[in-house]
Amino acid sequence: MDIVPISFKKIMQSKAYTVIILGTEEKQFAIYTDPLVGRNLQILLTGEPHPRPYTHDLIDLIFKGLDIRIKQVVINNIEDTIYFSRLFLEQDMGEQKQILEIDARPSDCLTLALMHNVPLFCRKEVLEQAVPIEG
Repeated sequence: MDIVPISFKKIMQSKAYTVIILGTEEKQFAIYTDPLVGRNLQILLTGEPHPRPYTHDLIDLIFKGLDIRIKQVVINNIEDTIYFSRLFLEQDMGEQKQILEIDARPSDCLTLALMHNVPLFCRKEVLEQAVPIEG
């Protein structure tokens, strides 16, 4: 699988949806998601306290309890305008390390990746198919 490093560029919020801008220096693309996901990302990015844990906080606590580390996120497919991604996890199993590959929404993967400062990648074919936007 030929992958390209990408980075989080910005997030834009409206009442109807959230736009997450990702990409390389040469090409950026948008992933659209619901406003609540965008709000959660903004809280994460600004460090704003929240009174109760969000879903990504729960997932993070489960990962910590099971000694699972997030290694990378790969946006691996696009169908029409819907993106798909894989979350790569690592868990120690005695003397061995087990790599887990989980299908997940890009917005969830991005939230967890930003929480842990892990690399983001995109399959080269997906980046080529993505509709470019002005950053």
